[in-house]
Amino acid sequence: MSAPDRARPAAEPSAQGNKTFGLPAATALVVGSIIGTGVFALPSALAPYGPIALVAFVLVTVGAVALAVTFGRLSERVPDSGGPYVYARQAFGEFAGFLTAWSYWITAWAGNAAIVVAWVGYVEVFVNKGHHTGASIAIALIGLWVPAIVNLTGVRNIGAFQVVTTVLKFLPLGFMATAGLLFVKAGNFGAFNASGGSALGAISAAGAIALFSYIGLETASVAAGRVRDPRRNVPRATVYGTLACAAIYLLGTLAVFGTVPHDQLLSSGAPFTDAMNSIAGGHWAGDLVAAAAIISGIGALNGWTMICAEMPMAAARDGLFPSVFARTRGRGEVPAFGILSATVLASLLTVFSYTRFTKVFTEIVLLSVLTAVIPYLVSAAAQLYWLVQHGREQLDRRRLVKDVTVTLLALAFSYWSIQGSGYQTVYYGLFTVLLGVPAYIWVERPHPAHGTTAGADRTAVPGPTAAPGPATAPPLP
Repeated sequence: MSAPDRARPAAEPSAQGNKTFGLPAATALVVGSIIGTGVFALPSALAPYGPIALVAFVLVTVGAVALAVTFGRLSERVPDSGGPYVYARQAFGEFAGFLTAWSYWITAWAGNAAIVVAWVGYVEVFVNKGHHTGASIAIALIGLWVPAIVNLTGVRNIGAFQVVTTVLKFLPLGFMATAGLLFVKAGNFGAFNASGGSALGAISAAGAIALFSYIGLETASVAAGRVRDPRRNVPRATVYGTLACAAIYLLGTLAVFGTVPHDQLLSSGAPFTDAMNSIAGGHWAGDLVAAAAIISGIGALNGWTMICAEMPMAAARDGLFPSVFARTRGRGEVPAFGILSATVLASLLTVFSYTRFTKVFTEIVLLSVLTAVIPYLVSAAAQLYWLVQHGREQLDRRRLVKDVTVTLLALAFSYWSIQGSGYQTVYYGLFTVLLGVPAYIWVERPHPAHGTTAGADRTAVPGPTAAPGPATAPPLP
């Protein structure tokens, strides 16, 4: 997860008319969104399961590619900004659209908490080396609120800074995925299944964690309104970007597993730093990796802080989120309430996790994965709905069979990811998602001025001057 260059997923008219991304830029958008700070902590989160976690990673990659293809197919039919929110609303109605947007919003701010925990691990390479909880919380809060302040001022990172942060995050990952493989030692891997449970249980649990690495693969479809020739470029960018990240992830994680002894990896807060130190025989190389991860993390947090506000603002403008999320201030039209509320929630989750959870990063990752799977699941269901309703009429038999197979794989993968999250995570996740139901009822309450519901107001026959975007987009054909 990452990158400030995640385009706004809102259904804003400006986004619809600003075709700024070609195929290379759209692919870079996907790659930059998927790869954030979390990957730098991922090997440690997977270490308790042993090398069998790599098997889970391969299976997750297959599922992620199936999801990427599914999003690509959906964007061919609905080339509008909004991604999962748009597909859900057009296929299944307003409540499905709201619930998808709500779940995606939770993923954004909960994901920020996961990013900042991984970021703290690399900051503590230089300070708070004893990992005192109070100091770790203070560092995490700084990491959350500095990007929030930047967003509140309306400042956007310039393109040159974006290029630098992208290169810096790729240097250690690219090195480990290539040259790092030359330093792998079989003795460092430990027991193949170190979980102490069944192989299937270990694969399911590790897979739920590994899925966090691919959150963001939907970015090109979310920003489809900004992409030139979206019916062609969005599907290709989504698949190409996901495959590029998959190669980096799989080979980089394999190299870390093989260069850091298993016992050390279990307690490592900065596994890529430890791997580089092991290869170079000193601390200077690991310090460079830590510095790169810190810069990458700030960029990721800045971008996702923006997304935390932009997605609910899009839904609010369609009347599906409380109107306060649509209010902006300043010359830069900053959605201040969305930024502040998301940062407060991420801060509370971070503090709660540091004081209650024994595996802070892992627990938050599982929560954000669960809430991310819901938009993925609904999007795959929307694709299957279209195939069942119209596939025979509009697709040849071979294409229909292929699309149905891929969509069913994406659905099965989403269900599998949910059951691998664990009962505690499912409880917390469903609780936060279901909190959206009273929020939806409140949004849909009768309007005192007109004696009608907000929903009825929105669904009145749209005139020719209706604003463009998902609110007036045609239903799936």
